Amino acid sequence: MIKCDVKVCGTVSRAAEMRTNKNGESYMAFAMSVTIPAKNGNGKLIDISVSSNGDERDLASFVVGKRVEISGMLTFKKRGENIYFNLSASSANFTGVSGEDSIKGNMLFRGKTGKSIDERQDKKGKSYIQFSGFTTEKVNDSFEYLWVRFFSFTDKREGWLQPQTAIEVKGDLDLSVYNDKLNVSCKITEMSEYVKPQYNPNN
Repeated sequence: MIKCDVKVCGTVSRAAEMRTNKNGESYMAFAMSVTIPAKNGNGKLIDISVSSNGDERDLASFVVGKRVEISGMLTFKKRGENIYFNLSASSANFTGVSGEDSIKGNMLFRGKTGKSIDERQDKKGKSYIQFSGFTTEKVNDSFEYLWVRFFSFTDKREGWLQPQTAIEVKGDLDLSVYNDKLNVSCKITEMSEYVKPQYNPNN
């Protein structure tokens, strides 16, 4: 599970329309494009599907080409080599929006660590911990894995932090592109071993 409380600055790429959810409730849907910066070479343009409260009177504000800043909850969906982005909006702002695209916010991650936990030092000799973690989603008869690279700038490594360990992480979201491949990273602010609550049939 990955959820990110974010503020996204980009451009409306698909005009807003009204839709109805499974409960028969109406909502507004549109898409926005955002360029993710590259570590080398050109950035990568992604589309984010946005759902928001609104009615027919709000549709005219979300026209293709208009700059917008959306706050809300961002989630990811992995299908093959592609990552899809869905944003449940809590607010939208059109006034004084920067010309620079950005996705900034905080990540909540629950998943497992990968095969290694690396203890390193930066160029100034400061210690940090680097590792990758993944979440899984069952799709039909197989599973999709979404990987996140984590960085913890601390001198202390907890004893429970081992390969193939269930973890819960809170931190700063960072999206970047390297060789045209999108990378999802997180600078850790809080981390703990995750113990799944036992099933209680009375709850």
